[in-house]
Amino acid sequence: MALTYYEVMTTNFSLLGTAAGKWETVADELKKVETRYGDTVQKITMGNTWNGISVMSARKGFTATRYEYAAAQAQAKATAGLLRDAQEKFTDLKGKLESARDDAIAAGMTVSEQGRVAYDHSKLTPAERSAYHHDPDSQKAIGEAVDQWQKHIDDRVKAVSETDEHVKVALSAAVVDSNKDAFGKGNDGQLNGFNAHAEGDLSKAPKKLEDVKVTPKEDPVTVTGPDVGFSVSGVKYGKEGSVKAYADLFHVTAKGEDEFGRLKLSGVDEIYAGARATGNLGFTDKGGVAKAEVSAGIRSLVEGRAEYGHVGGYGRLEGFAGGEASATAKATKDEFTLGAKAFAGGKVSGAAGAEVAGIGVGVTGEGWAGPGAEAYVGWKKDEETGTYKFGTKGGLSPVYGGAVGLEFTWDPEKFDKAMDAAGDFVGDSADKVGEGIGDAWDWATS
Repeated sequence: MALTYYEVMTTNFSLLGTAAGKWETVADELKKVETRYGDTVQKITMGNTWNGISVMSARKGFTATRYEYAAAQAQAKATAGLLRDAQEKFTDLKGKLESARDDAIAAGMTVSEQGRVAYDHSKLTPAERSAYHHDPDSQKAIGEAVDQWQKHIDDRVKAVSETDEHVKVALSAAVVDSNKDAFGKGNDGQLNGFNAHAEGDLSKAPKKLEDVKVTPKEDPVTVTGPDVGFSVSGVKYGKEGSVKAYADLFHVTAKGEDEFGRLKLSGVDEIYAGARATGNLGFTDKGGVAKAEVSAGIRSLVEGRAEYGHVGGYGRLEGFAGGEASATAKATKDEFTLGAKAFAGGKVSGAAGAEVAGIGVGVTGEGWAGPGAEAYVGWKKDEETGTYKFGTKGGLSPVYGGAVGLEFTWDPEKFDKAMDAAGDFVGDSADKVGEGIGDAWDWATS
């Protein structure tokens, strides 16, 4: 609802500054509570007197609770910042409205308490008033002047009203949990908790509620299909051509993950049935691609991963029944692969590997029932995780046979974190050795 001239002129905006001070006090008190919680409740899970799975679960819950205390502080500080910015903005706009009113009065107008502009006839002499009533041109000119001053004042009121709406949206957005630290990305354990990333700068805050960015809750199970489709695009300069046709019966994916202290567990279960045919050809600024693939049947995958600190491992089982054929040649700055395969029948494959400091090694073994052959070698960068993967695989089956493969991975982010941790460990160890030598020297000289 738009503000009125009367509301703007009679509102004491200094109260916004008072409210901002109260919110800053709230943030200070929450900081005390967070510190006290960490030194008492959370500290229980940090010692050696409590062991087992239960302490891992408790540690995760206590860490999430402390996160909320810190997030509440950030939200309170952001609220205070928005209120102070609002006070400054409203005060400035009110000053401009008062200036517009004074200018209108100086130009021979009157402005009522409700902001209505009229010509001030009281300043006219009897002769001027008589001339005004008998002069249509003068009446028209004054009427136009009244309209212009009315618009000028209305525009100043509108600016205040728009700012009021902006402040309302900014304050509403500040209390919506963005969930940027949820889903394994941080310690946020509540999807509707306090907002640790609340924006306290009014100039940067969203102006519309639909602009509020909230990380959506990931559905652990997704089901799609049945569906059919076809698309084709020609080869153009700097863009590869593609053709795609598919008939999906169903596609079900289930994902999950959990953390117990430094232990992180995750898994995915996927099953798909349908037929697909795709082809890509062309050259872009990233490189060249020539790929064709066709498959029909049903396939499933189950994979589990476990990570503890900088060490992890994974296991994967896959099954396929149907027919497939493909040929790939790709050379870009993020991928170089060569491969071909053809198979009809059923196959089961298993893979297992380990990872240390972001560097992983794994092996793959497959059993085939049906004729087929496969050869593959290549490396590529995963666009979602930034992990580099190198693999090679070969297989042959006149009627019964199989395939074997190797895969290597490198995660730059995990590797950097491991190196930082190793550097800190070496530094701490050197400090302790130095302290020990110093203590021994002091004892010897004493």
